[in-house]
Amino acid sequence: MRGFLVSSIGVTCAAALALPLTPPAVATTARPVPATEAATAARPAPLAGTPDTTMAGRRAAEPYAPGSTQSLPLEPLTRNRAVPTAPDAHEQGVTRRPVRHFSLLGVVWDDPEAELHGRVQVRTRAADTGTWSGWQDVETHNADHAADRGTPESTSGRVRGATAPLWVGDSDGVELRVRSQPEKAAAASAHHGTGIRNLAAAPPLPYGLRLELVDPGDDAPPHGASADGPRTADLAETSAAAGASAATEASVVNADLAPLDATEIPALNSAETEQEFLALNAGELTEQQQARPYVGPRPRIVTRRGWGANEGLRERGFRYTKKVKAAFVHHTASGNNYRCSQVPSLIRSIYRYHVKSMGWRDIGYNFVIDKCGKIYEGRAGGVARPVLGAHTLGFNSNSMGIAVLGSYGAKKPSSAAVKAIARLTAWKLGLYGMNPRGKTYLKSAGSNLHRKGKKVRLNVISGHRDGFRTSCPGRKLYGKLGSARSNAARYQGR
Repeated sequence: MRGFLVSSIGVTCAAALALPLTPPAVATTARPVPATEAATAARPAPLAGTPDTTMAGRRAAEPYAPGSTQSLPLEPLTRNRAVPTAPDAHEQGVTRRPVRHFSLLGVVWDDPEAELHGRVQVRTRAADTGTWSGWQDVETHNADHAADRGTPESTSGRVRGATAPLWVGDSDGVELRVRSQPEKAAAASAHHGTGIRNLAAAPPLPYGLRLELVDPGDDAPPHGASADGPRTADLAETSAAAGASAATEASVVNADLAPLDATEIPALNSAETEQEFLALNAGELTEQQQARPYVGPRPRIVTRRGWGANEGLRERGFRYTKKVKAAFVHHTASGNNYRCSQVPSLIRSIYRYHVKSMGWRDIGYNFVIDKCGKIYEGRAGGVARPVLGAHTLGFNSNSMGIAVLGSYGAKKPSSAAVKAIARLTAWKLGLYGMNPRGKTYLKSAGSNLHRKGKKVRLNVISGHRDGFRTSCPGRKLYGKLGSARSNAARYQGR
């Protein structure tokens, strides 16, 4: 794979040299507001109905919005009955209030190993109408989407525990409640609306709970603009230069497939894909591979530049694994209330949440697919290369993670999304000689389903729940993976 791959050792060393000397502070209940957030905090939260609360009005007033994260500490909502003056540690939240514009939210806490056993619900106010939504549940089980334990990403000191993100659209008001519950009661309450509360038997909530409100901003910063908002002239110039360098870095790794700074990698037909594959891997293929490469046609892929990634947010450099032997399919559990035209904003929000709120080096998934079937580049490093992700705890090595935007426990995924899974895996797995209908072995790095060091036999196209005891990618999407495997093999010509 000489044409597609670079030395993982060399690039990893480059990544290490490029790491910032001062990592972001880990969140605590008294976490100071970062300078980049303080700059935007100076702008007061507008009341619904004022001219600049509409999306059109806000964009006219601010032709370029860099994106931001508001971090609000949770406070006790009730008092302990046994000790009336003491706050109740089993119910916390954020009282209804106006806030700066945001489109995605989640809850984070200090210890990434701590679990939130309970129910998280939120109400938001639509910025354009001033209407409050009903209570919505936020998926609390998210620790299974993470870097493997013991890796530099998981031991950086920046990682936090977190819920799944929830997309709510352009909003300017919020109210949140978090209630601790025994595991079975929490599940029953979330799925059936029973309202079960058994606080006496409930475990305490994790320490340092904060509500993260993410504004995705408008696309990538233009050349010469600061990546995270207003700064002094010197800092802005340095930030702009670093952002431009990072953007070039993210684009160069796809240079074999598309021009520098391309917003998309074009689709190829079968003959064109095979010709490109043979040319880029000349001298490294067996006679059988040269005769029948079994690589599916390359699908159209929107690049990071295409969805507006702010490359100044992520950690510099890339980390690779050896090959891609399996694809794990996920859902983002971020809700289905999005339009396909909003997807770039949604991905930018998840990216910012993963990096700024959860403390990861980049977005966790290698690829993202929307309900209209469009495919997007995820974690930086090159779409054809074996980029090490943070998507399936215990099985990130020698695999890739594909996330379908939405929640698919009760809702069926679109046929376009399932077809996109098949087309993407037919191409990417084909580059590494893998049969989408086949089986493979991966060594577990440790999960709640497979002990560390165990060699696990898996489908080449697996669901997240095959590597970790979780509901992801949702019952309805998991049920479509058989169809994706068959179609991917067909696209490869098998």
